[in-house]
Amino acid sequence: MQKAVKLEDDKINELLVVLDKDIEHIQDSLLRLDRLRSLLVKPNNESLERLLESIRADSDEYAANETRRQSLRRELAAILGCNVKEMTLTKLEARLEGQHKEQITRKRKKLKLLTEELKREHLSTAMLLSDCASFNSLLLRTIFDFDNARTVYYDSNGSAKRQSDAAFVNLQI
Repeated sequence: MQKAVKLEDDKINELLVVLDKDIEHIQDSLLRLDRLRSLLVKPNNESLERLLESIRADSDEYAANETRRQSLRRELAAILGCNVKEMTLTKLEARLEGQHKEQITRKRKKLKLLTEELKREHLSTAMLLSDCASFNSLLLRTIFDFDNARTVYYDSNGSAKRQSDAAFVNLQI
């Protein structure tokens, strides 16, 4: 029985290291989303390439941490005698005492806060990208006069008029 507790302590310590890496990864992701938004507003292709390269480089490291977390989850589920799907940080907290319980509680709360922030930042970035795509599409339609027949504008008297045949850019030679 004592050996199982020691094994559990070792596994908990390993889990704490994995959770620290998860926290670091989420914090890095938040910084990257912020950087991406700033690069969308003030484009800099070189900086964008560096950002994308750093994301690619870190993806392998994150995948290894994910694999290790899932492995620890299976091992802890077996030690605690529960199904892997039931093995959560909350369930683990309930089975622990003392310092390990406090550490897992802190990590779980921090991960929850960071995950909520990441969801908000991801949504903000997605909305900015969508707005940029809409703006670019509108700009291209206007410049190249793609939908001339459907474009209606209003003069200073409030009268509706169709856009003239003159395009901003003439594609004919």
